Amino acid sequence: MISSEDQVRLADAIREVEDRTAGEVVVVVAEQASAYRSVPLLWALLAALVAPWPLIEITTLAASRIFLVQLVVALVLSVFLSWPKRRYALVPRFIKHARAHEAAAREFIRRGLTRTREKTGVLIYVALAEHYAEILADTGIADQVDPKVWADIIADLTGAIREGRIADGLVGAIRHTGDILAEHAPARFDDTDELPNKVILL
Repeated sequence: MISSEDQVRLADAIREVEDRTAGEVVVVVAEQASAYRSVPLLWALLAALVAPWPLIEITTLAASRIFLVQLVVALVLSVFLSWPKRRYALVPRFIKHARAHEAAAREFIRRGLTRTREKTGVLIYVALAEHYAEILADTGIADQVDPKVWADIIADLTGAIREGRIADGLVGAIRHTGDILAEHAPARFDDTDELPNKVILL
């Protein structure tokens, strides 16, 4: 997803932000927020439920044969639709975004962003398969920043990702986040680096 050189760039950008602010920035990039493994099965079962009706109307097949057709339809479709690109295409966008948001919230807690001294942790989360990005900030920052500010950063980030410049987009998002942190949570003389600076790839 991100080359080792770009990972170093991202870590350096995070370090620069944290050197001039009291905030903690964590970047998580996931290939996917969810596997959606139940989706092919649900579509396959739905097709299997529909398959008998035309057979009942236009053929004289016995019930046992129709049941066999149902079974074959379910098996073939569940395998065919399990291919990742097909599987993701079947999932409605709002479900993908909901799953990605849930994953971002889990990562926010898992990465210790709720435990920073000044409540100034910020997560930049990207789920590539879902084409989703989000910024979550702890209360020390979130209460002071208009949500539109985060939305503008995300718009720039997702635009860069669409152009194939994920590392550039993330560096820009980190620096813009740093500008916000510098305004609302400037560096303290006794500030310490509380969380790792490296980008987390899932």
